[in-house]
Amino acid sequence: MGDMLVKLYDLPDGAPRLRALRDAGVVVRAAMPYEKQDVVTWVRGRFGDAWAGECEAAFARQPVACFVAAEDGRLRGFACHDCTCPNFFGPMGVAAEARGRGIGSALLLCCLHAMAARGYAYAIIGGAGNGDIYRKAVGAVDIAGSTPGVYRDRLARDAAAG
Repeated sequence: MGDMLVKLYDLPDGAPRLRALRDAGVVVRAAMPYEKQDVVTWVRGRFGDAWAGECEAAFARQPVACFVAAEDGRLRGFACHDCTCPNFFGPMGVAAEARGRGIGSALLLCCLHAMAARGYAYAIIGGAGNGDIYRKAVGAVDIAGSTPGVYRDRLARDAAAG
């Protein structure tokens, strides 16, 4: 699971995806500060403590660096940026029952466009997992030698050295 690089100055337009999802009853938007506890709890319950911690960091940014997808008042997905490191995209997750509908790619594009608006020319997708998703959606490329990258277990490494 290495890192990937995305050119933010060459992103596809996300508006058609957002409109199609809205027409299907799914709203993708920036999270609001007052939603922090609900979103973090949802993330923790589906994706674990590490992603919940990164999501909390996204809510500490101004503006909030987290986007959510909701349907009928229920969260369906989330995506964050600038959490673990500046200029990093992720984490991102979509509820198992909502996958395959384009929610993930819409959340990805919202985050990446927000990063471009902040002045970044490139974004790093840290520990990309299934890189095919990012290659297809935004033309991401692998960063050679980036495994294990920034997500290596620093506590274990420091304990072994000390």
